Parts: sequence; C-alpha cells; structure tokens
Amino acid sequence: MDRPLSAAADGWRPATVDHIREIARSLPGVSLAEGGPTVYQVSRRSFLFFRNPRPDAVDPDTGERYTDVIVFWVDSELEKEAILADVSLPFFTTPHFDGHPSVLVRGSRIGELSRDELAGFVEGAWLSRAGPRAVAKWMKQRGTSDEADHG
Repeated sequence: MDRPLSAAADGWRPATVDHIREIARSLPGVSLAEGGPTVYQVSRRSFLFFRNPRPDAVDPDTGERYTDVIVFWVDSELEKEAILADVSLPFFTTPHFDGHPSVLVRGSRIGELSRDELAGFVEGAWLSRAGPRAVAKWMKQRGTSDEADHG
C-alpha cells in the first residue's frame, strides 16, 4: 500500500505484531488459549490466532512454509470477499479456509497497515465472535450505545 511521504506528519504509524497483541488484550472478555500457538478468545470462541506453519501457506518462489501467518475472523463470507478484493490490503486466504469467515495476513506484512487500520481489523474479528454482554461492555467503554455503529 502506497503511503504519502508525509504520512508520519499526518499521524500514520505502521502497525506491528505487538500492536495486534496490545489491541486484542484491550478488548473486554479476552483470554489467551492455553498451549500451542497464541490464540485470542472471547466468549470462549477464537477470534484471532497465530498459526503454526502449514503446507497450505507457502512462499510461491521457494515453496517454504510461512512461519508468521495470523488468522483474523471476519463477520461473513461477504466481508471476507470484500477484504480480499482490496489489493491495497495485505490479507490473503488459502483453500484450507474456503467457506470459513476469516482472512490471513503474514506478520511480516502488518506494517502495510496503519495502527488504526489494524485496530479496525482486530476489533472486527473480536466483534464477529463476541457474545452480547462483551459487545455491550465494549460499546459502553467507547461511549456507543447503538449496535449498528460497530458493523
């Protein structure tokens, strides 16, 4: 994604993998699953996880498995298609995730998003999996009472 040369002056900060962790932990009701790769959960459901290297996500030039794939749940297959259609975004999918409401991104490409853009994707993943109480608590924290504001 091309950014203007004055992006830093405009407040644009490239996102980092640490921002994912910071944003995910700041959301109500978030827990980390025990054992294995990092999995963030809300309402006992995963919404974002760091994936082990798998044979379906490989470098097209070398055939080596990506070691830095992160999975974000999305609200629907339609939302997934819209995200994937936006070539300015670093998200992708693999046949393993066909029919699954999620998108993938390599940690090495997170910096192509701003921190604010990343926050939107982390919050969207959380909202797609959170129960009504967690959503209500989050909306109260944000000073929002209309559920339509999050979708």
